[in-house]
Amino acid sequence: MIRIQNLTKTYDRNTVVNDVSLTVDQGQIAALVGTSGSGKTTLLRMINRLVEPTSGQIHIGETDAATIPPHLLRRRIGYAIQGHGLFPHYTVGQNIAIVPQLLGWKPAEIAARVEELLHLFQLDPGQFRDRMPHQLSGGQQQRVGVARALAARPEVLLMDEPFGALDPVIRARAQADLREIQRRLGTTLVIVTHDMEEAVTLGDRIAVMDKGVLLQYGPPAEILTRPAAPFVEALIGKSERPFRLLSLTPIADIAEPGSAEGPALPPETSLRDALAECLWNGRDRLAVEGGGVVTLAALQARAEGAVR
Repeated sequence: MIRIQNLTKTYDRNTVVNDVSLTVDQGQIAALVGTSGSGKTTLLRMINRLVEPTSGQIHIGETDAATIPPHLLRRRIGYAIQGHGLFPHYTVGQNIAIVPQLLGWKPAEIAARVEELLHLFQLDPGQFRDRMPHQLSGGQQQRVGVARALAARPEVLLMDEPFGALDPVIRARAQADLREIQRRLGTTLVIVTHDMEEAVTLGDRIAVMDKGVLLQYGPPAEILTRPAAPFVEALIGKSERPFRLLSLTPIADIAEPGSAEGPALPPETSLRDALAECLWNGRDRLAVEGGGVVTLAALQARAEGAVR
């Protein structure tokens, strides 16, 4: 869906993105991760031509993005930023409707799409459609911002540090909701983050950048187990690596016969979340929906194996 070839951006002899090539397949989430100044945001903004490349090509599907007028390209690509970027004097419904209106959708189609997205993001239309942004919580504002970016059914959704302003609890929930909605819609998504934890949680592929150079691009498990450069290894964090590896595996993979007291966990629950549940509540085994259990001993063995 997105093919980036030898992309470079230079400002006054300062190269901020240096000969980057990568491909994001249709329906995937690619997470661009790196420290401040690594070039990840510039790379993201070149995809929708908010920044024009110095050299190289970007293809959206089979089309060279350089052949599409920028304003038309941006109507095909959703864009969500940190702090949501909602228009303060527009209602929630009006914010979501902006791009469909620019595209000339019929009023009935726009109203139906606004209602559909509010339901999708668990915001009751009767309660939220006519509210102003300042009447929403931070998490609700962020959901409306993403809904607006998805309103015109874009081929691609770009997100620049979308959850950076949220507190950790709301942020974790927003990440889970985004992943679920993205899977349901099949939207191709590119997200910029400085947080390796977020990249591992969301990304089907992770691109690690430093000083404008793409150091490694691959699935989360590959990045965590076979870092290609010292910077990648440092970004992962030696002490955090086992927990990040646990977040990639569902408990269904290590469930064994047996039973346990207490509510059963969904089979897609990560090993990391299951370990946290055991340690927090002092339990030595957890039931799994559909049958079976996962034990604290098995979880600890996986964590110890990840360290080695």
